[in-house]
Order: sequence, then structure tokens, then C-alpha cells
Amino acid sequence: MPHSRRLLVVLTGFLIYGPLLAEEAPLPQISVSGEPIPGGEVPDRQAVERETIRRLRSITSDTASLLKQVPGVQTYGAGGVSSLPVIHGLGDDRLRVKVDGMDLISACGNHMNPPLSYIDPTSVATARVFAGITPVSVGGDSIGSAILVDSPEPEFAQPGAGLLQKGEVGAFYRSNGHARGGNISATIANENLSLTYRGSTARADDYKAGDDFKPAGLAAAGRGWLDGDEVGSTQYKSTNHALDLGYRHENHLFELKLGLQDIPYQGWPNQRMDMTGNDSTQINLAYTGEYDWGVLEARAYREHTRHKMQFGEDKLYWYGSNAGAPNPDGVPCTPSPGMNGCAAGMPMDTEGDNRGLQLKADIALSSRDLLRIGGEAQRYRLDDWWDPSGKGMWPNTFWNINNGQRDRLALFGEWEAQWDPQWLTQFGLRGERVSMDAGGVQGYNTTSAQYAAESAAFNAADREKTDHNLDLTALARFTPDRNRSIEFGYARKTRSPNLYERYAWSTGGMAMRMINMAGDGNGYVGNLDLEPETAHTVSATFDWHAEQGDEWGLKVTPYVTYVDDYIDAARCSSANSNCGAGNQTATDAFVYLQFVNQSARLYGFDISGHYPLAKGTPLGRFTARGMLSYVQGENRDTGDNLYNMMPLNARLALEQEHGGWSNTLELELVDDKSEVSSVRNELETDGYALLHLRSSYEWKRLRLDLGVENLFDKFYNHPLGGAYVGQGKTMSGTGVPWGTPVPGMGRSIYAGLNLSF
Repeated sequence: MPHSRRLLVVLTGFLIYGPLLAEEAPLPQISVSGEPIPGGEVPDRQAVERETIRRLRSITSDTASLLKQVPGVQTYGAGGVSSLPVIHGLGDDRLRVKVDGMDLISACGNHMNPPLSYIDPTSVATARVFAGITPVSVGGDSIGSAILVDSPEPEFAQPGAGLLQKGEVGAFYRSNGHARGGNISATIANENLSLTYRGSTARADDYKAGDDFKPAGLAAAGRGWLDGDEVGSTQYKSTNHALDLGYRHENHLFELKLGLQDIPYQGWPNQRMDMTGNDSTQINLAYTGEYDWGVLEARAYREHTRHKMQFGEDKLYWYGSNAGAPNPDGVPCTPSPGMNGCAAGMPMDTEGDNRGLQLKADIALSSRDLLRIGGEAQRYRLDDWWDPSGKGMWPNTFWNINNGQRDRLALFGEWEAQWDPQWLTQFGLRGERVSMDAGGVQGYNTTSAQYAAESAAFNAADREKTDHNLDLTALARFTPDRNRSIEFGYARKTRSPNLYERYAWSTGGMAMRMINMAGDGNGYVGNLDLEPETAHTVSATFDWHAEQGDEWGLKVTPYVTYVDDYIDAARCSSANSNCGAGNQTATDAFVYLQFVNQSARLYGFDISGHYPLAKGTPLGRFTARGMLSYVQGENRDTGDNLYNMMPLNARLALEQEHGGWSNTLELELVDDKSEVSSVRNELETDGYALLHLRSSYEWKRLRLDLGVENLFDKFYNHPLGGAYVGQGKTMSGTGVPWGTPVPGMGRSIYAGLNLSF
């Protein structure tokens, strides 16, 4: 048994049995927050504590990584501010992710702009996760968990207190990658009107791994030198602005949020292209009213994204090396025969327009019964085109998705009843209509038999698709006494394919490599015949906790999910040589795949808890915390493992609080990853252990955060980091040999300072 696995087995026993053997029997609890309902807390929801968010914003510029404090949550490797959350083995579009109530959609064939990339950690006030049985009132068009991340609500002056004026300014620095940035917020308000501005910026260079993982050398044909431990294409710069106007009248709140994002560049170590621009504007109008019968909520929003991809400075994006017309770097080149000038890389553009309406009412039918009813409408449009640039990529514009359409209409109802102090039940039903379509496409040229045949077949096909999806949930909570509770239930959830899964059409090698939402280095093509995924989940949460407060607690959550028509991948088969016999048998190479419906099963468990070790000592209060998670995914049709399953992993933390000081020593343990997806040639990774040291001190208006991540500069490959294609000739795969995972970050010393005024 590997050493890391033995440690994790010992930890499991400690978390489950250790407190039970104690004389006084107290066991742990993860802090859970919930909005009041008749009889108790909202079922099956966990929140990242506000103090945890404040501590982590000096450590990361990636909002998704804040959620790793919730049991069962991990992140797929991606850009420095754009990782993708995964919960219980389901990630990306399989999760319902809302930012300030908006259902945002990634407008990119590589999903470089996922929903959580549109809010900076310094702007996050609450982050909530429904990790088990997700209520239909927050689910929809997803088969996994729901994530709700919100910025602060409007603040108003107290009656008779005059004008409220407050703000915050902060800055951070992290040594690895020389990451630096700052944030500022300011609020001015009276009793009825509130205006808040929030702004943030973050940037970083390439980060360093704990050791060399490749030879040192030139990147991108002389554009720069990369050391052996430098992880190419991990640099980024991001700027976010938000303006929040709130108006309150008696029991009614109107809120208008305006958002603006500018990401001029963000490298991708597990994609062949980088983000060279992402501009987003958001308009979000919301209303909340409290009435004698309950609460009414309404929202209308629009989000517009203009996204660009190209080879970044660590990757080769210019073809030509001899005398002739100079390229933008001043390096001469000679056009190849039939080539319209020198190839200025491979410019790729997307434009997404996302509009939505939401209406929900919480109706208190009685002191026992609460009814939630509502409806949603979403209209999404996407264009994905690649301008001609030479080297065979001319004279036409390549239309990857032309006028892609994805529209949703949904209605739901949810009945929650507190039958007595011991029993609470929740039943929900949700119906959705998802309509999809796309316009005609074309390749770079009409002389290519491949482009001509595939585009003609696609254009002649019936591309209009309509799915009628049904979700239902049944959940119960039993509380036998003040120290114990159990929540258990069943959920049927459905997700329709996204536009890329259905409408990406070309099996050309370059075109397929541009469709990759997995970070595995492989190429993908869509499938017009895809059916929606339907998941059946059974889950339970056993909770032991202190009678009052959160002195101690322990939670154990087992779960199992069966998915019909799971959208997995199979080796593509077509007349194109990329999909020929060699592609079917390759084991040590990147391959070409098509999205297909198959059947899947996922199961696992989460264990989490905390326990006071000492309090009232001269050195303050000491608390032990721990989390342990395991998930296994299997393709039931092929017997293959599902892709990107996190191996057995744990976090152990010792916390000290004394006066204004808060100190944490955290041990992160991850087992070997040997059960991988063979159809994708997924890479195995070794187990590892990391140690993190974090400290915070808070005065009345000033907060200082200091610490070291990966204290001993341990080299490791994150199991969900993907395949390394971060430098050199990424299209031909000659930058770094196949089989190199993206390494995790080495030691990083950080400091953050925030001043409230």
C-alpha cells in the first residue's frame, strides 16, 4: 500500500472513531449557514465562511479555488484565474453555477471563461455549495451540484445615523510567479439609497514547480528562455470593475449591478492556445420584496463576452523563418507555395450574448409548509470564427459555430414541510425545454476535400434540436436529538449538451485540437445526435454536532450517481486520416475523439469535522480540522474509468486563535492516481503531501495576512492538472514530450494587507 494511502486510512479512522472513543463524546462540525425557513436551516447546503474567504484572497486570484474548503470540491487545472470546479466527480457544465444570480455560460471551445472567472475573490461575500441533493429551485440544466457565489448586498445607513461612508483598499504579493494585485471598494449610502464601487486587478508571470520537470531551453522559437522548473503559459492579467446601486423602500429592495471585465492575456499550460483577450460587460437588475404571504424575487440580466485566443509568448505562433516580409516581431519569413503571406498564428474569436429572466416566490402556506415556485428563461447566442492567416488557413474565415443558439424555458415547484421538531421533508419538480440550433459553416477554403465534404454534410443535416427535460428531488431530514441529524434523498437531474458538444463539426487535426474542455491535449469533434444526460443520485449526510454552537462536529456523506446518456468520448472514426486505424490503437500519444452518449456510475464519500483541542490557554484556542474525500467513476458501457476523477485526498489543519492572531498549519495529502481514462490516454500521477503555513492579524481597521504555501517546495503533479502543452510548437506536440503532466506550484511566500475606512 502506498505511503500516502496508509496515511489517509489512518486519518479516516481518526476522523470517524477518534472522537467517539473520547470520554465526553464531543465530535466535530463543519460550519454551515442557511437562510431561515419554517423549522430550521435550508437542507443540504454548505457555505465557505466569510473569514475563510478573507484569509484566502491573499493566497489566490482564482475564485473557484475558494470552494476547495468545502468537502468534495476540487478544481480542474486551467488558467490562473479560471479553474473549473468539480464536485463528486462532476464538473464544468454538469454543475449549476450562478454568479450574483446570473447563469453565466463559457463562450469558448476550451472553456477559458467559466462563470466563476467573472468575479474576483476580493469581491466575494458568500460562496454556497449544494453538494448532495440539489433542490430544483437552485438546480436545472445540470446533473451535479449547484454553486452560488455572490458579491456583497447593498448597505444602507441606519435610521437617523446620517450618511454612511465606508470603503476598503488592499494589496497582495505572492513570490512564486511574482503575482501581485490590489482591490478597492467604496460605499456611500443613506437610509434608502446605496452606491458601491468595487475594483480589482491581478497579474502574474509564469510560476515555478518544485523541481525541474523538463529540459531548460528556448520557448516559441527564440521568444524567450524557460528554466527547467518554469511552467510555461501560466502568466495572466485580469481587471474587474463593478458598480452596485441599491434602493430600499420599506420591505422592497431594488438592485442594479453593472460589471466590466478586461483580461488582456491569460496563459493555458494544458491547452494549445492561450487567451489573448476577454472583455465582458454585465447588467444585472434584481428585485426582492417581503410580503405577508412570503418573499418574491425577480431578476433580469444580460452578459456579453468578446473572447480571443492565439498563441501566447511561450508558444510558437509564427510559421516562417527565412528572408521575406517581416512578421510582427521583425523576424523575416518566406511564404510557402499557395500561402497568402506569412501566417500570423491562428487567431480565434468568439462572441457570446447571454440574456436571462428569473421569477421566484417563497410562499409560507402555514407554520409547517413552505412552497417555492418559479420560472426561468434564458436566451444564448454564440459565434465562433477563425480569421484566415495563411499557411493553408485562408482565404476564407473558418466558421466553427455560426449563430449558435441555446434557449431554455423552465418552471419549478418545491414543497418544504417541517412536520415536527424531528422531521423535515422537501419535494421538488422542474420541467425545462432546451432549444438549440446553429447556422451553416465553412472551412478555410473550398478546395480541401475534407472541409468541403464535412461542411456540406453538416449544412445539410437537421441542426435544430429540442429537449424536454424533467428534474425531481425528494429529501428528508431527521433530527432525533440536539446532537444528531441525518439528511437523505434522491434526485433525478438532466442536462442538455452545450453548443460545442453538439455543433463542433470538423475532424481536421487543427480544428479538433481547438475543441478541448478537458485539458488533456486531445482533439474533439461534436455530435449532432447527442441526447441529454440524465442522472439518478442517492445521497445521505450523517451529522454529529455540539448541542449548541459549533464547538465540535463530524459529517459523513456517502453518495452514488448513475448517469444515462453520459456524454463521454470515443476515438473518432472517419475518412480523415486523423481518425484512422492509428488513432484507434494509440496508447502513448494525443488522440482524436468524438463526444458520444454512454452510461456512467460515480460513487464516493466525504468526511469532515473539527474538534477543540484546547481553549483558554496562555497561547489561546487550538482547533483540529479535517476533510477526507474519495470518488470513483466508471463508464458502464466500456468498463473504462471516467476522466479526471480525483484520487483519495485529505486536508488536516491545526488552528490557533489568540487575540488578533489566527494561525493555521495545514497538511494536504493526495494518493496516487492510477485509475485513469484509457480512451483519452489520461496521465497517471504520484501521491504527495504538502504543508502550508498561514497567519493573519487583525486590528480595528487593518488586516495583515502572511504565509507560505508548499512550505518545503515539494514537486508534485496535480491529478486534475491535465497534460502539459504550455510551450514550444504546441500544435505539433514537439514543445515537451507527450506524457508530461502539468506540475503544481512550488513554494510561494505571500503577504496581503487590507485597510478599511
